[in-house]
Amino acid sequence: MNSLLTEKQRNDVLSSMAELIADEKDAILAINRKDVANYSGDDLAMYDRLKVDDVKIDGMILSLKQLVAAIDPLGKELYNFTHENGMNIINKTAPFGTILIIYESRPDVTVEAAGIAFKSGNKILLKGGKESAKSNLKIVELWHKALEKHNISKDWVEYLSYNRTETQTFLENPTQKIDLIVPRGGEQLIAFVKQHATCPVIVSGRGNNFVYVDVEADLGVALNVIVNAKTTKISACNAVDKVLINKEIFNDAIFMNSLIEKLSISNVEIFGDEKMSAFKNISKIKNEEIWFEEFLDYKIVLGSAQDLNEAIAMINKYGGGHSASIITKNNNTAQVFMESVDAAAVYQNASTRFTDGGQFGLGGELAISTDKLHHRGPMGLQHLVTNKWYVFGDGQIR
Repeated sequence: MNSLLTEKQRNDVLSSMAELIADEKDAILAINRKDVANYSGDDLAMYDRLKVDDVKIDGMILSLKQLVAAIDPLGKELYNFTHENGMNIINKTAPFGTILIIYESRPDVTVEAAGIAFKSGNKILLKGGKESAKSNLKIVELWHKALEKHNISKDWVEYLSYNRTETQTFLENPTQKIDLIVPRGGEQLIAFVKQHATCPVIVSGRGNNFVYVDVEADLGVALNVIVNAKTTKISACNAVDKVLINKEIFNDAIFMNSLIEKLSISNVEIFGDEKMSAFKNISKIKNEEIWFEEFLDYKIVLGSAQDLNEAIAMINKYGGGHSASIITKNNNTAQVFMESVDAAAVYQNASTRFTDGGQFGLGGELAISTDKLHHRGPMGLQHLVTNKWYVFGDGQIR
C-alpha cells in the first residue's frame, strides 16, 4: 500500500460497508449463532462479547455512518513555522501505515475498530480469536466486497487465520511491515502481545476500576453509581470492581445494608476486607491479590478507607489505570481526588461506565489506552494518527 486513499474513497468504502452489514444482517446473525454454539468456555464476559444480536448489528452500522460523517483526521496542520532563511516548515497529521488489531471474541471489533483504522488512512491486519472465527471471516468478506465495489485492493483489510504459535512467530518475525499493534482483550492476551511484538503496542489495559464514597457523599447517588457501574455490563472494561467507603459512611447501617441488598439482588458476589466482612452476605477476602484482579464477572470487593488520602493511595496501588470515581458533594475534595488518582479517566458523582469513545463524543473508539505515551483513554478517530514534517525550500543549505 504505497499510496494513500482519498477521503472520498475511504468514505465510499465505509458507506458501502454499512449497507452490506444491513443487507447481510440475517446471515451474520446465523453465522454468529454457530460460533456461540461452539463456545464451550464458562467465561461470562467472553460469551457476552462473542454474541452478536440486533443491537450490536445496529451499533456496527451506526459506527460506520458516524465515521463517514466525521472530519478527516489526515492532513490536519499542527504547526507552521517560517525559518529565518525562508523555509516553510509545517507539521501535519499522517497515517501510521499498517495497524495490526489482535482481539478476543468481539466480532464487532472487525467492523468498528477496523473502520476507525481505515478512515484514518491505515492498512488493517485483523487477528481475531478462534471462538469468533466464523463471524469475523463473514465480516471480512463484506469488507472485501466494499473495497472491490470501488476498485480498491482487498489488501487494505486482511484477516490472519493464525493459531497461537503462528501468531507468536508473526509478532516476532513479521512477514510484512507493521507500524502499530492494538491488542483488545484480557490481561493474558495483552501480556502475550507485549512480550513478542517488535513494534509499538497500544496497551488497552485492564479495568479494575474503583469508586470511593467520600464522607460528604450523597448516599443515594453512591448507591445508584455503584450498582450501575457493577451490574449493567460485566464484560465491559469500564465496569467497577472495587468500592472504597469512608470510615464514617461505613458506620451508616442503612446505606451499607441497602448497598449489600441491591448488589445481592443482581446476583453480585460480595467480598470485603476485615471490617466489611462483619456484614451479612460479605465474604472476607483471603489475600491481597484480589485487589489487583479485574473480575469481568458478578463479583465486587468492598473496602474501608480512613480518609481521602488512603483511598487515593489504594487506587494508585491496585487500580488498572483505567477509571476511578469519587462520590462527594465537596468539589474541592473531588478536585484533589481527580488530580491525584493515576487513571485515564476520573469522575465526580458519575458511573465509570461512561469511559467509552461514543459516550465521550468521539464517535466510537479503537481501544481504551492505559498507556501515557501517544494517547491515554478512549482512542477515537482523531487519535489514530501520527505526524509528519513538511519542509518547503528553494535551495537552502546548512
